[in-house]
Amino acid sequence: MRGKTGSSVKEGQAEFKPVVYTFGHSTRNLQEFVQALKNFKVKVAVDVRRFPGSRRNPQFSKETLSLELPRAGIKYVWLGELLGGYRTGGYRRHMRTKAFREGIRKLVELALEGRTAVFCSEALWFRCHRRFIADRLTRMGFQVVHLYDGKRWSIHKLRRRQPHRS
Repeated sequence: MRGKTGSSVKEGQAEFKPVVYTFGHSTRNLQEFVQALKNFKVKVAVDVRRFPGSRRNPQFSKETLSLELPRAGIKYVWLGELLGGYRTGGYRRHMRTKAFREGIRKLVELALEGRTAVFCSEALWFRCHRRFIADRLTRMGFQVVHLYDGKRWSIHKLRRRQPHRS
């Protein structure tokens, strides 16, 4: 059941939170990537790579994914311009911008339409900007689930904020 962003939805006695998955394509082949998304019944794959191409893994170029994912029944959306990493001044600073807020707004809309996964190239969510996106979504009332492959996953837990290093 759907509800407003930032709130959980109650149906009878059960309480549901909207879910967003995160995933890193890493060095997988395209078939493994697609199968992992299908195993979790993902309908929308949101690419949050600022530069959506790879010489080492050309199967994950924006062009290839925009053709291949729809063939597998998965909608492909690129939000790298708004939510991608590698920002001057760091990602925390980027999170205070209008562009980031707009990216989160679009991501939330997609997530409320159907099962959505945010992905980039890094295999481990805690080594990239997906951790910041996951924190924001969790604070907004979403349940964020990190996928490691087609079977293994973990539920995101907010971490204590680390002090800023100068």
